Amino acid sequence: MPKVKTKSGAKKRFKVTGTGKIKRKRAFKNHILTKKGTKQKRRLTKKAIVNKRDEGNIKPMLPYLL
Repeated sequence: MPKVKTKSGAKKRFKVTGTGKIKRKRAFKNHILTKKGTKQKRRLTKKAIVNKRDEGNIKPMLPYLL
């Protein structure tokens, strides 16, 4: 059986926690930040856990990390 390649884009964007959940960065924190409030920008800085519904799409991209 040949090795399965990891998607390099997914490798850079996702990390796996100790319990097996997938962490991701939040969107909307790159530009046009002047119209966003300080509270919103601070909240967007923190990492988030990928929703269970989306894990099925991400797991095949990271075969050796999970």
